[in-house]
Order: sequence, then structure tokens, then C-alpha cells
Amino acid sequence: MTVVVGVETVAGVETRRWGTLPDGQDVQLFVLRAPNGLTVTLGEYGARLLRVQMPDWEGVPGDVMLGHPDLAAYLEQEDALYFGATVGRVANRTARGRFELGGQEYQLAINNPPNHLHGGPGGFHAVRWEGTALDSSKGQNGVTFRYHSPDGEEGYPGAVDVTARYTLSGDGWLTMDCWAETDVPTPLNLTNHAYWNLADGGAGSVLDHTLLLPAAQFLAVDDAAIPSAVTEVQETPFDFRMGKPLRQDIDADDAQLRGAGGYDHHFVLLNGGDGLKQAAVLSDPASGRRMEVWTTENGVQLYSGNFLSGSIEGWNGARYKKRSALCLETQQAPDALNQPELDRLGAGLIIVKPGQTYHTRTRWHFSVMK
Repeated sequence: MTVVVGVETVAGVETRRWGTLPDGQDVQLFVLRAPNGLTVTLGEYGARLLRVQMPDWEGVPGDVMLGHPDLAAYLEQEDALYFGATVGRVANRTARGRFELGGQEYQLAINNPPNHLHGGPGGFHAVRWEGTALDSSKGQNGVTFRYHSPDGEEGYPGAVDVTARYTLSGDGWLTMDCWAETDVPTPLNLTNHAYWNLADGGAGSVLDHTLLLPAAQFLAVDDAAIPSAVTEVQETPFDFRMGKPLRQDIDADDAQLRGAGGYDHHFVLLNGGDGLKQAAVLSDPASGRRMEVWTTENGVQLYSGNFLSGSIEGWNGARYKKRSALCLETQQAPDALNQPELDRLGAGLIIVKPGQTYHTRTRWHFSVMK
């Protein structure tokens, strides 16, 4: 159910009731606006980016991200599960849903057979976070979402208090900060799972977008989509270091691409360290729209919308079909819980202990090419 009445402005942020969850909880949404025409809509269910709109090179606003106006779509339609959501406790795949920590083995839900995916069916994407608008009078244009994950939720150890804050600046920067604290050691690897199409919001194909990834290595995967080898991108279809149209190599005669139906691989970013680093540059030559991605993470998962089925009719009646969008999920390596050598690619950050504060930051910069 979508509610479009009862609009309020709280702390300078437009808010309204979005709908009701099956347990009776009301769910709010929030609208952020920047002077350059960038508009961002967020919702409490999944601490989710619902809609991002920006002008093209002629000044005409349009959607640049897949989403749906109805809360029910995120509750009922499998294709929409992760659209724009804050994903956790552990993003991406964990082999067989198992890991060992402190001498104890944990079994997680197998929701992407034979693996565990994105925190399980009841992960952070599938719960209501409490949203609070930031006070724009203090120079803040954004929303803070908070969620308490109880001990044992989705099979993970420890109680975790997590905060996701999304802020929008006047010069086209959208920033996600996530913090978390735990009472016992537990794995954490959060990301945002937005599906991007800078041309038409997913009404057409994303294959003519140009993508640059500053990564000299990617993680080859086995038949179950679990990393099997750190592989050089040079002289492979996975080399995006100079930028190229997505369609250039996506259908190449390559075992990795055939197995995944396109790109669904983790890229190891060139510029390491804990500070912000460039993760990707995505541009659409037709609309002139451009998006840079910066992150504190040391990797990014490229997913080329290989399994979008056309079952969802989203914003403005767009029908989201195969390869109508791509994801750039900034995160630690998949299955790092079971492969310590992969955890080291992310500086060993996936296990968080009491007294530590987990933090990840991703920034998206939206502009129009001259």
C-alpha cells in the first residue's frame, strides 16, 4: 500500500507514511532534495534507497535507479528483495551457510542454494529500521536509520546495534555511513544494493553505459558462485581499468561469464588502505549522466542484472528486465568468513569484537558530462 497524503516537513526533510508491515508497524519514507536537481527518496523498510532522480544534459529530470512506489513489492516480489537496501549482517555469499568463530560452528540459512546470501531471508533488508530526519538547519540534509539485531538473528552470534546514515550535499554527493557495535565477536559486512541505470531508470538496457573499475584483480568463482582464485584482469573480459561499454565483453566466450550469466564478481580495488578510494565511474553517453563511487572498502561486487526477469513494474511503469541495471556493491570479499586469505584483502575487517565500532562509508557523486 502506498500513501501519498499526509506529507510533512521534519527538520527540513519531507516525510510521509509509506505503508504498513504485516505486523502492523507503520513505515515512513523521506525525501531529500539538492539545489542541483538531485532528489533522493528513502524508506524505513530495509533502510532503503527507494528512488534517485537527477537531470540529464538537457536539464530533464529522470530516474537513475530501480525501485518501486509500493511497499508491498518489497515484501512480496523476490526480484525486488534487495533493491536499494542496506544489506547485512554479511553481504554476498557465504559457502554452505557455515562458518567457524571462536571454536564454534554456526549454520546460517541457505537462501541462495547451496549458500547463504546477504544476511539471510530476514536480514537487514527485510526489517523496519527507525528513521529520523537530520536537522537541515545545522547543515545536515539526511536521514539516520537505527536497528537492533538480537543475538541469534538469522543464525549470527551476538546482539548488534547498527546505524545507517544517508546524507545529501548541495553539490551532488550522496553519502552512506554505517556503524555497528556488538556484545560478542560477530561478522559484519554491510553494503547498499542499489540497481543503477543512468539512462532511463531501468526501462531499457544498461549495456551501453561505460564503466570504469580501478581493479587489477577480480575473484574468479566456482560453480556455486564462491570465490576460488584471485585472478588478474589483464587480457580478460574483466579489465575495466580504462573504462569500456558494459556490452563490449559481457557475452564473451569466457567460462566465468557463462557460469554467472554475465558479471557477478568481486573486484579488488587498486588503491588500498582504510581511507576513501575510487571504486567505479559509471556514465551514460545518451543522457550525459555520470556517477562516481567512492568507498572505504577494498572491493566492489559488479552485478549486471543477469537474473532480473521483467516481473516488476517500477517507477513510471518501467519493466525491469535482464540487464536493465547494474549493481556496484562496495564490500569485503564474499566468503571471507571461510577463506582467511580473502579476509586479508579487506585488511581482516569482517570480524568485529566488543569495544570496536564497525564503520563503512560509500559516497556517490552525480554529475552531467560536459
